[in-house]
Amino acid sequence: MARVDDYINAKKMAAEELAKVSLDDIAKRSGYDKAGTDQLRVPFLDRIFILSWPDFEFKDELLENKEVPIQEQVIIMHYLMAKSPNNRKEQWISYREIPGASFYFSAFVKRAVDPLKNAFGKDIALFVKASACLNGNAIDAGNAGFEFKLFPFVSLQLVLWEGDEEFAPEANILFRDTIGDIFLPEDVAWLSGMLVYRLMSLSR
Repeated sequence: MARVDDYINAKKMAAEELAKVSLDDIAKRSGYDKAGTDQLRVPFLDRIFILSWPDFEFKDELLENKEVPIQEQVIIMHYLMAKSPNNRKEQWISYREIPGASFYFSAFVKRAVDPLKNAFGKDIALFVKASACLNGNAIDAGNAGFEFKLFPFVSLQLVLWEGDEEFAPEANILFRDTIGDIFLPEDVAWLSGMLVYRLMSLSR
């Protein structure tokens, strides 16, 4: 598991690269709106961040003193570093279909799939309620499924099959096939876990 120091270093390296790019170009390729001449407005999960340029400091738009988790800062900055995804049919794929993802599959299951099943696999109504809090769009899949737009060019689908006394619950997480153009497989695993754990928090 990555240490806090690893995330701090990852943010520093990302900031050094992004400082070489104009804010206009960052906004254009990321799909985010500028907030003034030197800031970017970044909605993420159930919060909205104001990100300064070129020092890349994060503040919550509503609660300036509320902490912004370093993991979320890094995943957002990695998104900002990505070029616009290649033009494809944008089909939905599993994690294993992401190039280079096989090595991280067990971590992905541990961080995202298992928590999703354990938290909501026997309470679909709770999953539906939590998903509505994150503006999830219902899809026709499993006993319940929702699509979440986490970034302007990144969406995830969470699908649940409810368990009972005879069958264990099952879950799946799907991605647009452009996800590998934007994130490394390890980032995709972390992003999936961030979404699931935020849903768990909202369900309490």
